[in-house]
Amino acid sequence: MSTSPYSSAPGSVKGTQPGTGGPPRGLAAAALRLNALLERAMPIVTPTGVVLGFLFPDVFVRLRPYIPWLFGLITLAGALKLRARDLGAAATSPIPVLGFFAAAHVLMPLIALVVSRLVLPGDTEAAAGFVLLFSAPTAVAGFIWVSIYKGDEALALALILLDTLAAPFVMPFTVSALLGTGIRLDGAAMAASLALMVVLPTILGVTLNESSRGRIPGAVRPYLAPLSKILLALVIAANSAAVAPGVDFSRPRVWAVGAAGIGLTTAAFLLGKALGLVPGIGPARRRGLVFTVGLRNISAVATIAIAFFPEAAALPAVLGMFFQQTLAAVFGRILLGKPSDSSE
Repeated sequence: MSTSPYSSAPGSVKGTQPGTGGPPRGLAAAALRLNALLERAMPIVTPTGVVLGFLFPDVFVRLRPYIPWLFGLITLAGALKLRARDLGAAATSPIPVLGFFAAAHVLMPLIALVVSRLVLPGDTEAAAGFVLLFSAPTAVAGFIWVSIYKGDEALALALILLDTLAAPFVMPFTVSALLGTGIRLDGAAMAASLALMVVLPTILGVTLNESSRGRIPGAVRPYLAPLSKILLALVIAANSAAVAPGVDFSRPRVWAVGAAGIGLTTAAFLLGKALGLVPGIGPARRRGLVFTVGLRNISAVATIAIAFFPEAAALPAVLGMFFQQTLAAVFGRILLGKPSDSSE
């Protein structure tokens, strides 16, 4: 498992002290160890945020006004490893890129709409939540899993960058196209919020990486990487606290939403695996597509759902935080074998 920010950040030197070329020392070394611990604990970190939000809603709901800014910092921390040249992987690999967008942004939103209407008939808010969830950009955290399973990292970075930049257009369009007048949506405001949380920090991260030739990411990522994971737990807790008063776990609807979410996430991982069967997609790219199609930026979905939809529409994303990373670990092992043996 590649747990050091330097090993996953283009332009940086693995295992070096930022700015010196030597091994990490002092606070930087401690931050790297903390980040490694948090990366291994990701299947626990995200559900912990949900639990804290439900247990202490009055505490964490106070963070809601700051969520867009906290999320922007999280995005910036992940974007510092991106380079404009990573888009070259997309330019030279149109088949997996087009396949990714077809699977992630056409097939999965349609499947999500059909399943939600079958499992929860007449529940427009649940349908909106699931369509929103499966029209969201791929998760930046998916790059960690691509690295673990020796997938095509350059292609994964290109897909993350392209999908993130397209999010302000793709998400409002998909929700409007599939739900029509069934739900009121301020598409312009939603696009502006996504621009603040994901697009502008991504552009800033890429610019800082390129302009400094990797020196700025090398200097700050040892600290930003663990901080971003802690902030992610806080954002999840704040989003969970916002919906906690309306969630009654004794109601069958809550369990039905959770079961549908697990089923749809499973379908996304399987669809990513099936996409690898398309001719022209090599083994490393096949492994990467399992995670880029299967994982979504679920915290962004919860934030957008709470801001622009009835709070019940955020339930699929909030419950999804319980199991998304755990399912990534499970399906990585089932579909790709042990990480050390991932060679297909």
